[in-house]
Amino acid sequence: MSTADPETGLRARLIDVGVDLVSTEGVQALTLREIARRAGVSHGAPRRYFPTHLELLSAIARRGFTDLAGRAAEVRGDGAASPREQLAALGRVYLDFALTHRGMHELMFRHDLLESGHLGLRETSLPLFSLLVDLVGRARPDADAALVAGSLLANLHGIAQLWTWGSLPLATGADDVVPLLRTALEAHLGPGGR
Repeated sequence: MSTADPETGLRARLIDVGVDLVSTEGVQALTLREIARRAGVSHGAPRRYFPTHLELLSAIARRGFTDLAGRAAEVRGDGAASPREQLAALGRVYLDFALTHRGMHELMFRHDLLESGHLGLRETSLPLFSLLVDLVGRARPDADAALVAGSLLANLHGIAQLWTWGSLPLATGADDVVPLLRTALEAHLGPGGR
């Protein structure tokens, strides 16, 4: 006899289906009807767990932030590397995630999901940003760490988006994002150093 709660199981299955759908077909495919169809339930069933479409999208995006945070923790290891080295590793993880999980990445940074405090996505996304702020603060104690971290994140987001669109490879002739990451780190943290 299974001890799993069928209600919890269906909620998780709806999120799993949404994660798979956004990964394979992009954000535009994330309709309640399509998620329900692929989960094998009536089109009204998701409303029992997610009263609004935004709540389901937020739960799917939360999985993306959890995945990205796990990857970040792996590359950080014990945190013994210098703040700059940790920022370079986090930057590579972020760009890799953005380029290999394009639909999820797009969903994770939708303003309508992030602005709503009651969906709980801010609380899932802020620890990763706080880590960036901490590392930037240690690498650049002279600067406003939150502003530099925000600028660095925006720069990485822009690199990922423009790379995806093909603009950066065309404009720079680069065949890899790593030189762009190095340049972004130098622009925000200064050359070499700590």
